[in-house]
Amino acid sequence: QVQLIESGGGLVQAGGSLRLSCTASGRTFSSSPMAWFRQAPGKEREFVASSRRTGGGTYYADPVKGRFTISRDNAKNTVNLQMNSLKSEDSAVYYCAAKSTPSVATQEMRLYDYWGQGTQVTVSS
Repeated sequence: QVQLIESGGGLVQAGGSLRLSCTASGRTFSSSPMAWFRQAPGKEREFVASSRRTGGGTYYADPVKGRFTISRDNAKNTVNLQMNSLKSEDSAVYYCAAKSTPSVATQEMRLYDYWGQGTQVTVSS
């Protein structure tokens, strides 16, 4: 059974940094896209960043460009999200997602097959 487990969330002041990690079990995603999405209270879940493969193409949502970095570690079957210069608007539950088949680093939520349970990120003003 495939499981994705996120970690690294917490409380941070505006301008600070956090690093999220997501470890997959049950299968290997080294050749398939993995991504991060987030959902704030009262808002729809939105795309944050995606990675096609280790060392491959990446894609970022406009609000996080230049501040967030997605990376992969195939040895650990892990995808990470380094978040710098955090803003209060970044506060949300962050979800890890993985796609079952190889493709570009898509931002379309419906194309991701597996999801983690989420980790809370709170940025204080």
